[in-house]
Amino acid sequence: MAGIQLRVWGDYACFTRPEMKVERVSYDVMTPSAARGILEAIYWKPAIRWGIDRIHVMKPIRFDNVRRNEVAGKVPVGGSGGVNAAMKGGNAPLRLYVEESRQQRAAMVLRDVEYVIEAHFDYTSAEDRNDGKHLDMFNRRAKKGQCFHRPYLGCREFAAHFEPVKGDIPVSELAGDAPRDLGWMLYDINYAADMTPFFFRPTLEKGIVDCRKGVVAA
Repeated sequence: MAGIQLRVWGDYACFTRPEMKVERVSYDVMTPSAARGILEAIYWKPAIRWGIDRIHVMKPIRFDNVRRNEVAGKVPVGGSGGVNAAMKGGNAPLRLYVEESRQQRAAMVLRDVEYVIEAHFDYTSAEDRNDGKHLDMFNRRAKKGQCFHRPYLGCREFAAHFEPVKGDIPVSELAGDAPRDLGWMLYDINYAADMTPFFFRPTLEKGIVDCRKGVVAA
């Protein structure tokens, strides 16, 4: 297993708890699936799959209440104004942003966040198995700020800044705190198995979440 270390930070983050149905409420820390999404935004290949080992929480956990504009529905797939018609050259406008759909909702988000993601990749097939090539490509893209799409911290409007870790991982500001039970947290979703969610119960110890322990299916 070849590994990488990536520092990510941003002004706001929201890793939404799935049990909250109306208002968004963030987990205390980044979820493994959100961390994997950031890595895939920087470097994605069909031959590999990223696995998250540890998430270092570098700054104190701070929450803030904000109000966000959202829409109640989705752009339809079928019909004259749907996605399929637009792809076939239809003339109907493809949009949903009308007054009837717009809603303003409250959200409990994180402020001034910074993490270090420790991760590895496993191969998904017998092809393109070259550790050095994949590591070099990831680190080169991360160093230059290259990405397939802008990585984000839970929600697309909360953009993530990123860079490779130079040298040893810095000590977290939470390193001196007592261990903290973070409760049940979404680990990932298995889309191949009818979108089965997987959860785990992490503990924040010395500012570090070990993502390799206690993963169970819903």
